Formats: sequence, C-alpha cells, structure tokens
Amino acid sequence: MIFVVGIGADGMAGLSERSSTELRSAAVIYGSRRQLDMLNASVHADKREWPSPLLPALQSLRDEPTDVHVLASGDPMLHGIGGTLIRLLGPARVVVLPHVSAVTLACARMGWIVQDTEVISLVTAAPHTAVRRGGRAVVLSRDASTPMVLAELLTEYGRGDSLFSVLEQLGGPGERCRHSTARDWAGASPDDVDGLNVIAVRYLPDERVSAVLPEDAFTHDGQITKQSIRAVTLAALGPRPGERLWDVGSGSGSIAVEWARSGRSCTAVAFERDEVRRASIARNATAFGVDVEVRGAAPQAFDGAAAPSAVFIGGGLTQPGMVEACLDHLPDGARLVANAVTAESEAVLTRLYSRLGGTLQRFQHYRGEPLGGFTGWRPQLPVTQWAVTKS
Repeated sequence: MIFVVGIGADGMAGLSERSSTELRSAAVIYGSRRQLDMLNASVHADKREWPSPLLPALQSLRDEPTDVHVLASGDPMLHGIGGTLIRLLGPARVVVLPHVSAVTLACARMGWIVQDTEVISLVTAAPHTAVRRGGRAVVLSRDASTPMVLAELLTEYGRGDSLFSVLEQLGGPGERCRHSTARDWAGASPDDVDGLNVIAVRYLPDERVSAVLPEDAFTHDGQITKQSIRAVTLAALGPRPGERLWDVGSGSGSIAVEWARSGRSCTAVAFERDEVRRASIARNATAFGVDVEVRGAAPQAFDGAAAPSAVFIGGGLTQPGMVEACLDHLPDGARLVANAVTAESEAVLTRLYSRLGGTLQRFQHYRGEPLGGFTGWRPQLPVTQWAVTKS
C-alpha cells in the first residue's frame, strides 16, 4: 500500500494525529529534500529523496516489498503527486492523507472564496498558460523565479495593472505576503523570493468574453475565420474538457485558441506552412494563456504530434491526400469539421459528403453598413461546412 501524506510549511507540528502516526510507523518515506528535512527525530524510517526523472521512480513503487509512505506538499490531490500515483497504481493501492492546500491558505489570506478562484499550476506547464483576460487565480509556482516570469508576461501582454501578490511559506513560521502590481513586480522584483511560493493574481483590465472573440482580438494578416463562423465551427466541433484539437491550415490560430479557451485542460496543435503566420499563432496562444503547439505544414508535420480528439481543416482542402491523412489520424468516434470558401474546396466537401455522409451546411452572413444616408446589407463570403464523425 502507498500512503501519501500531505505536509505544510509548518512541518510535523501541523499534521493530524493520523498523519503523524503513519509517518512514525513508516519503514520507507519518499519525498523532496525540503519535505524530508521537515521530519523530526520521532520518525525513524529510511528517508529517500526523489531522483530525477521522477516518473520511473513512481512506477517502481509497485515493486516495494513493504508499505511505502510518500510526502507531498499540502493537498496531494490538488495538482499533486497523489493524483499521479492513483493514475499509475489505481485507487485501491493508494491512501491519501491531505493537509491544508496552499490554494486554500492563499484564498484565506486574500479574502477570496475558493470555489470562485481559478487554480493554475506552473509546476510543469509553460508560464504563458497563466495569462488571463480577467478574473482571479491562485498560481502554483515552479520555483523562486516564477513570479518574475509571470509578471513580465502579464506586463508584455497588456496586463501590467493586474494586482499581484506573492505568498511564501504559507502556514509556516516564515510566512510572508507581498502585494504589488504585475508591472511593479516586473520592474523591481525582490531577490529574496522563497522557492515555496504561490501567486494570487486579479487580472486587470478585466476583458473576459464568454462568447467567441472579435477578429481584432487576434494578431493576423487577414487570414482568419470570422467571429460568426468561428461560433458555428466551435458548435460543430463540440470541445469537451481535456480534449485536443488539430487545427489544420491554422492561419492566425483563431480556431485553436477558441478551442483551448472553451474548457478546462483543452489543448490544440496548429499546423501552418507559413512561418510568419506560425509566429502569429504562437503570439495569440500566449496572449490568451492557452496551450497550443505550433507545427509546420500538414500533413508532413503530423508525425510526432500528440493524437487528436477532433480535427478542423481550415486550409489545404484541395491538397491531394489532406483529408484522408486527417481521417487516418483521427480515432474512431471522433469529429472532423472542414470549412470551405472557394468553389474548388466546396466541391471537395460535396464529394466527401456524398461518399462519407455527415452533415453539410452553408452559412451566409450579412453586415449592416452605411449606404449613403441609409444602411444596406453587405454580404460576406459564404462558407460551406462539412462535419463527420469517424466510424
């Protein structure tokens, strides 16, 4: 059996009786050097520091001849090692004894309600995934440099006025909370930040948009799916939490970004042959704090990409073999959606619909524009959309 014991910055003094008893009776205890150093003389177990890389060591725990105890920071089930061990070994082999999480402590210090606060982990994720257009979040830092990196990103992407609090050693005798703005922190970051820290951010200016974004929210060269068409495209794709989109012929990356914004842990891979547009996709992903991997031209760049849950084809429909390559990489039961604006690409979709079924729709949108002293309707290019579920 694996016992995962959460421990805070206050060490063994803050543990429950159950957690203390487990550690005192343990034969083997794994943890980081900082966690192991928190144990007092009442713990006689063999103390083993985690090696790097960590994953092979976790997998080897199933071969231990005795019960094993693992130390974790705070609540092991909140972006912690508890969830990782349960995924690897199954819930029947893992007992979790949680401590108060750093997120709960941070919300208590800030006066924030926990369920109304987003939690973002930068322990392994890229720093730009903590950029937001509004709201508030507790950000779990990787190390002492994380606050500076995040403050610089927020400032660069127009969020320098965000209220920015760095909370260190929460719950321990060395607890410290420092409040600033992202801009001020980026301009004069203190050099004594403790590695055990979280960041509480209220993102300003607050420009949250629940629906799809206007075109001017993106960096683009005109090659962008218009806002109204993005709305019906996302409806056809139907993103679910944790799913990954392949955005083929991505252009500005607007569909990939909207997909990744749509639900928790949604990610995307954008395929684009043009180098300048690839740079725009990366910038748009960073500006909205979403996880979008940018790769080269499809279908050549398909090799090595993480498997998709859905595929969107926004460009390259007339390229021989493109649709077939996308379908080959799509799992059974997954969705493919393609949009066409030219007669040639529309003909491709018509043939695919005749052969494979699915749904075929055409959207025509009009915009009201001045016409002399009156208002007239100016038609936008019609868009034909084909959607199919692979069987």
